[in-house]
Amino acid sequence: MRWPGRPGAAGHWTEQPGSGGPQVPAAPAWMRWLPVFYIAGILVLEPLTPVQWPVSFLLIALPVITAFAYGPVAVGAITAFTIVFEGILAGTPCCAGRPVSYVWERHYVTAYVCTALVGILGTILAAHRVRRERTLATVRFVAEIAQRVLLGPVPHRVGPIQVEALYLSAAAEARIGGDLYEAVPTTYGLRLVIGDVRGKGLLAVETAATLLGAFREAAHDEPDLAAVARRVETSMNRRSARLAGSDMGERFVTAVFAEIPHRHLVRIVNCGHPPPLLIRPDGVTELETADPAPPLNLGMLLTQAYQIDEYPFRPGDQLLLYTDGVTEARDSAGAFYPLPQRVLSWGPLPPRELLDRLHHDLLVYSNNRLHDDTAALAVYHMPD
Repeated sequence: MRWPGRPGAAGHWTEQPGSGGPQVPAAPAWMRWLPVFYIAGILVLEPLTPVQWPVSFLLIALPVITAFAYGPVAVGAITAFTIVFEGILAGTPCCAGRPVSYVWERHYVTAYVCTALVGILGTILAAHRVRRERTLATVRFVAEIAQRVLLGPVPHRVGPIQVEALYLSAAAEARIGGDLYEAVPTTYGLRLVIGDVRGKGLLAVETAATLLGAFREAAHDEPDLAAVARRVETSMNRRSARLAGSDMGERFVTAVFAEIPHRHLVRIVNCGHPPPLLIRPDGVTELETADPAPPLNLGMLLTQAYQIDEYPFRPGDQLLLYTDGVTEARDSAGAFYPLPQRVLSWGPLPPRELLDRLHHDLLVYSNNRLHDDTAALAVYHMPD
């Protein structure tokens, strides 16, 4: 399919730096200010209520409210402040609406004791929350490191070709999944792969690692793109045979292999994967193949050699490879994400800006509810 477009110019971009270490996310601003608002509300209600309604007793809950956003030291300090503040309210007739002081009245003494007990529980709660948050931050950091090892940085410039990558994990707590990509400069030109492993979890990551390891070797050794795909398929089959006792044999990978040789064309081998988009100043084209191969690890279904499709790839053209996490994103009405139409409406963009725009648009379209991992590669042929 093809949609008419409009011309535009490419621009420049900068690489976004990664995190330097585990970082515990700060609590939302409203949660940090909640203890202040709570105290202010009690100060407003206290002089307005009858003597029989000692609203200051509500301060007992203040340590627990503080524990949701602050650490144990802060909770302990708030507990001491709360007990003192309760005594001030009880002993200030003009502010509490009482003719006499009630500082040591038994109900207020009971309130002091209860506040201290709640403060102890709040301190324990805050310590547990901080420990869990640090553990979660460490897990996310390790997952990010594993993701970088698995999907190392792509070469941003290979001759006249510029490459940028995008990866989004549907699991916010562990930013690693079964989507994969790679770009390898070789003597045969720039070779790329993007794929999507069936399933989730550790086995999916192991499958992705197997595929990427095979591709990185075959990309340098095999002179033909179809031979690269066949060698990767062989590696996948060998791993399945070694893990016959698990469900590894049922796991397969949809993938697209691409090759940009040292002239103005691109070769594509599609193994059951969504077709890439070829973005030109005059339109957007889906590079569908007439005879796609089955997904990797299902090579026994292939009765003939892998089909290689060739397309012109001239200066100013851009190739967008993506996984089905993009096209299967849904809006509130359940409609799938219309990728070609969206890309067309944006006009020509440089690779980094294109992927950033795609990232933002996917989150807006799905109302921040991506249900599948997402990966994308943008490959731009710079003008001569």
